Amino acid sequence: MNDLYLILKNLTRKKMRLFLTSFAIFIAFLIFGAVMALRGALNSGIEMSADNRLVVVNKINFTQPLPYAYVNKVKNIDGVKDVTHANWFGGYYQEPANQVVTMAVDPETYFDVYSELVVDPEQKQAWLNDRGGILVGERLAKLNNWQVGDRIPISSNIFSKKDGGHTWEFMVDGIFTGADAQTDTGYLLFHYKYFMETQSWGGDYLGWLVLTTTDPALNEQVAKAIDERFANSSAETDTSTEKAFNKAFIEQIGNIGLIIFGVVFMAFFTILIVVGNTMVLAIRERTGEIAVLKTLGFSSIRIFKMVLLESCLLAFLGGLLGLGAAFILVKGASAQLARFLPNLVLDQSIIIQALIYMLLLGLITGMIPAVNALRLNIVTAFNRG
Repeated sequence: MNDLYLILKNLTRKKMRLFLTSFAIFIAFLIFGAVMALRGALNSGIEMSADNRLVVVNKINFTQPLPYAYVNKVKNIDGVKDVTHANWFGGYYQEPANQVVTMAVDPETYFDVYSELVVDPEQKQAWLNDRGGILVGERLAKLNNWQVGDRIPISSNIFSKKDGGHTWEFMVDGIFTGADAQTDTGYLLFHYKYFMETQSWGGDYLGWLVLTTTDPALNEQVAKAIDERFANSSAETDTSTEKAFNKAFIEQIGNIGLIIFGVVFMAFFTILIVVGNTMVLAIRERTGEIAVLKTLGFSSIRIFKMVLLESCLLAFLGGLLGLGAAFILVKGASAQLARFLPNLVLDQSIIIQALIYMLLLGLITGMIPAVNALRLNIVTAFNRG
């Protein structure tokens, strides 16, 4: 008799119990897939950070400006490769609730530092030649259905124009993409000089500096040199790696990693107890049948493998269905939440991790009943009956 046939018959003999147990596992992996995709979206800025990229901000607060003169001073520090700068614009499109991440940047150097951004050379040149033009990230362009050549009104909730208005009209000169699927492209860029010429207050100041070092091993040395260079000045600096800067920014809303770990752990711990208890009860109900199998010549090891495989099949049945539901949920949510959560995807690493957890769930919950079946004495089993 085929072992797989026996396993499937045992698995489906009580359909309601199979349904309820599979549903519990289904929910666990649905939560796992959705929460891990959320974690990936929140951490995408951290994970995609370049190893040799540093961020320089005002030591008092991220929102405080830095003098424009710092650009050349930082550029002359040993170990610095490329330097660029950016200013936060506080932009929105049509309605204040429709926030758009908008930054005034140095067009000549921005793409030297952010080499993972990809833009058509002709479009980039058109932007360089057009002081009133913008480059739009692919995700943002798709979200608003913007095309190259469109004129886009972008308003600011921070700055005003010299003519008294709060809205700048830009020409879309190009659309940039990311070299990696998880690279954030949900923002737009415009010329720093145009921003300074048209806004009504403030002089030549910067929001923050971003630079690359010639070698990641020099990061600490360069960061220390920059902060020492501007120590005791009117605008002292705080320099850190881009990864550390992004992580600190994300953690302003809480320890996301700990929250996600707590949710996933509690879901899996609960399912572990439920499935483990179900498997123990199922094998105990079949004590007499196992004794008959041993009487017919089934070895203890063979029965051990059958019980363990049954537990693994149960884990994969509910797990794969849950992961599939998570994929559909994440794909639907990514379109709805694209403005707030860039790159909400159920990527390959999450799928592989989920498959490993399914296997572990099956092995852990099936180990005790499998060992009990392995050790079952035929005479004792029949006496129970």
